Amino acid sequence: MQKSQLYNWLFCSFYTIHQKPKLIGFSAFDFLHLWHYKKFRKMNLHEYQGKEILASFGVRVQRGKVATTPAEAVAAAKQLTEETGTGWHVIKAQVHAGGRGKGGGVKLAKNLQEVEEIAGQIIGMDLVTPQTSAEGKRVHQVLVAEDVYYPGDSEPNEFYMSVLLNRATGRNMIMYSTEGGMDIETVAEETPHLIFTEEIDAAQGLLPFQARRVAFNLGLSGTAFKEMTKFVTSLYKAYVSSDSSLFEINPVLKTSDDKIMAVDAKVTLDDNALFRHKDYAAMRDLREENPIEVEAKEVGLNYVDLDGNVGCMVNGAGLAMATMDLIKMAGGEPANFLDVGGTADAKRVEEAFRIILKDPNVKAILINIFGGIVRCDRVAQGVVDAYKNMGDAIQVPIIVRLQGTNADIAKELIDNSGLAVESAVEFQEAADKVQAVLA
Repeated sequence: MQKSQLYNWLFCSFYTIHQKPKLIGFSAFDFLHLWHYKKFRKMNLHEYQGKEILASFGVRVQRGKVATTPAEAVAAAKQLTEETGTGWHVIKAQVHAGGRGKGGGVKLAKNLQEVEEIAGQIIGMDLVTPQTSAEGKRVHQVLVAEDVYYPGDSEPNEFYMSVLLNRATGRNMIMYSTEGGMDIETVAEETPHLIFTEEIDAAQGLLPFQARRVAFNLGLSGTAFKEMTKFVTSLYKAYVSSDSSLFEINPVLKTSDDKIMAVDAKVTLDDNALFRHKDYAAMRDLREENPIEVEAKEVGLNYVDLDGNVGCMVNGAGLAMATMDLIKMAGGEPANFLDVGGTADAKRVEEAFRIILKDPNVKAILINIFGGIVRCDRVAQGVVDAYKNMGDAIQVPIIVRLQGTNADIAKELIDNSGLAVESAVEFQEAADKVQAVLA
């Protein structure tokens, strides 16, 4: 296993899922990152939702119940004790971010009074983890889960396991490690030899010997070995059948009585396949998503929020990437990825303007349109009409570069509009004007 391949797999999965995209100079990684994010848009699930999917395919999971108030948490704990016999309960914040324990979002309650107190502390808090912003994420609900670290004949062991697509080979892959319960990125960096992979042929699916090899590499034997082979087989079936893009279980626990179960579950679904899973689509929690991206999606715009100062309005993913590279070279930072598509009329341009201007960091807007399917003069008229309709809402410089059908007419429309909009013809000319307005 090549170290560079491992980092590529990790980058394409964990970094894209867990962090806000950020351009660091155009490179193959940048292209993979943003193209992966835009083209294969993901829907993240809460832990309890991911466990529901896993359990439906026969994967053993740590059982639990969701609560939105301390009183509900107590009721959930009582019911859980009746069903499972657990005496202690784990209270887990339900947010779309890893590292919840480090931020105080996962705590053990040894009695019902502690269940109520801990739930009261976590619900409503702004949870800050290594995978959130400095402001953190507001916790609206908790998962009250059974205690699975009970005493028995053997010591519990924690493993790491994920299922994802290896884009380098076009095959699904199970990535696993004996080092569960800790950051897999750290394991990859410091002890990459402790990470194993099992690639799966799509035509044949996961073969029995592959499931056994996973259990063997994890050092299991006897009942635990058999339990792990069943776990891996069911996990892969769940991944394929649910059209997921990532299953990450950290940790997978071998209990003291040799059961294998998912204690955590990070599941992300492929948006493009949700039409086949209406019940999964209903699990979307918009409170956990970027509100600007949610609004953009509702009006049909392909938008990804970035940390920069120049707003981009472009048609076509490739041109959008090149435009962001242009902004970087001009000394700016792209504030977004925004593909308006082939219908850049006045209404669509106005919607794009409003979305971009919701970002207070935007100091200028660069519109870069290639008039192939759409005529440049139509786009130019749309820009002028949108600018007039918005009145004083636009307080930042706008540079418009239009190339293609009727580009000369479009430039004339912009130049004669009397508005504070600058036109450009060449790519470098647009870059120079961006540089000038940022100076």
